[in-house]
Amino acid sequence: MKADTYLHELDALKAGRLAAIVGAGQTSLQGPASGDAKALLQVALANEINVCELAATWTPSTPEVDVKIAFARQSGDEAGHFELVGDRLVALGFDLGSFRPPGSNPLFEYLRGLSGTVERVAAGLFTLESIAYAVNENFMAFCSQRGDAETVRIYREYIQPDEQRHHRLGRELLAKYATDEASQARAREAVGRVLEIASAGRAQAAARLGTACLPGC
Repeated sequence: MKADTYLHELDALKAGRLAAIVGAGQTSLQGPASGDAKALLQVALANEINVCELAATWTPSTPEVDVKIAFARQSGDEAGHFELVGDRLVALGFDLGSFRPPGSNPLFEYLRGLSGTVERVAAGLFTLESIAYAVNENFMAFCSQRGDAETVRIYREYIQPDEQRHHRLGRELLAKYATDEASQARAREAVGRVLEIASAGRAQAAARLGTACLPGC
């Protein structure tokens, strides 16, 4: 399948399954105010360190130099996001020294098990970062409702532009490397699995935290 046609179909697959995740957050915004901003920022903190470590792990075992550099830059960006979110939590009274990343979860277990370049790009840069950008919009609306303009500013000015850039780079790399039926099928499978696992995990976290406006990475 030609790259343009394939990517158009992949975009449609992603958008269709992402709609339910985004819709859950929008529904939360319409209901009674619930959820704790500091608890949600700790979710963001865990997400940022998980993706930072994931991209760093993929970097040395990825043979294609341009993809290797993409993962290395992503890892650095996520480390910067961790610092931004951590500083914001400190300003809100959180003891950053007490933070301990939670144990592994099904999503990152799946991602760490990916060994092919196309699957990694499709799952990580293309899909995970697209989820992050979409759900962060809901999280910013959540913060805005509570008068937390500083958290909104941090996401709007720093984190969201990075998420967009990561996703755009992932799409460009898929156009370059997912060039035959077999590689395109592997990418499609990775996109679907990430969205499936992320949707289930976010639903469980929303029930625990009282809102579906969970930030991404």
